[in-house]
Amino acid sequence: MPPTQLTNGRLCKGGRLVPSSLTIDVNGVIIPNSPLPQDTLIIDLKNAIISPGFLELQINGALGFHFARYEDPKSYQAGVVTLAQYLPSTGVTGFYPTVPTVAPEVFHFVLPFLMPSNQPDSASVLGAHVEGPFLAPSKKGAHDAANMHIPAEASLESIYGKANLIQSIRLVTLAPELPGALDHVKALRSVYGIRVSMGHSAANHEEGLAAIKAGASLLTHTLNAMNPLHHREPGLAGLISDGSPPYFSLIADSIHLHPRVVALAYRSAPDHCILITDSIELSGLPDGVHPGHAQIPFNQVKAGNKVTIENTDTLIGTCIGLDECVRNLMNWAAIPLEKAVKCVTENVADAMGLQDRGKLELGRRGDFVILGDDGVIRETWILGKRVV
Repeated sequence: MPPTQLTNGRLCKGGRLVPSSLTIDVNGVIIPNSPLPQDTLIIDLKNAIISPGFLELQINGALGFHFARYEDPKSYQAGVVTLAQYLPSTGVTGFYPTVPTVAPEVFHFVLPFLMPSNQPDSASVLGAHVEGPFLAPSKKGAHDAANMHIPAEASLESIYGKANLIQSIRLVTLAPELPGALDHVKALRSVYGIRVSMGHSAANHEEGLAAIKAGASLLTHTLNAMNPLHHREPGLAGLISDGSPPYFSLIADSIHLHPRVVALAYRSAPDHCILITDSIELSGLPDGVHPGHAQIPFNQVKAGNKVTIENTDTLIGTCIGLDECVRNLMNWAAIPLEKAVKCVTENVADAMGLQDRGKLELGRRGDFVILGDDGVIRETWILGKRVV
């Protein structure tokens, strides 16, 4: 691709709209708007909005592929590639494939395929988010309690594999109140440089504070699979009102959380709020009954964005796209697009320490989304090339 300058646009920066051009060099990197390289292609955006490409912190699968389902290397790798090609249609240019609670051998099989990688015209794999198996059985949700482990009784290396801890895993969700959990938090941070999120947990507020002191810095799908906010015991959810809150993810689908709760949480700490889909492999498939997999050994029922275990009300996950989550937050919290997209771009980059993407800054990747004021995606660009 030649160097490209997009003119007459409004750039999302720090929750504000900044009228400016955006220039990408031949390597797909953001460069100064002047002087222009020779043969630069000029594109007039006619006042459209440019956001950094969306970053998905928690996604379990789509189009029939689930990151917990392993049959053979060829089909698994093909599933990852297909998903990476699909996600830009929802504005996502980078994602953390999420593996829920499975047997250790499944972690060992799948995690080598989820190390950070890039494919042409596709969303980047940013490394694995492992959601389990160090979770509270009382807050298991749709996770398989038979595969859960007590941290004090199982090492990180035995569950995930040392090579995977070094090369593939970038985020671990665990329940901080479990015996040995804080030791795991400290090891994940100090030995492996992996971020730790608290979730699927019955922890009280003090146990959450202890985990933050040990190195935890996020909450996973806040208020889902954790104790509710109580006026005398705020639990993990109460941490978002702290002066230095953890980053916290929300599923803004009106299934996992009521719209008013989403708005309330967002307003507690807008710079630490992260939108996730927690979407599962039935995303993009028709409604009806679908088979389970290693995490959920039951039939699954899809009805719109909602998926439950057959013959129960147990929520498995959602099939929403991250772009729809952004539009929901705009409507529910009564905020403009430039503030909502922070929750899928800059906040994610800050939470995960990303220096190469997530912000429209010089030297970062030219991954971005072009939108209207209504938050509807018009185009998705990856490394300075339009892919949607």
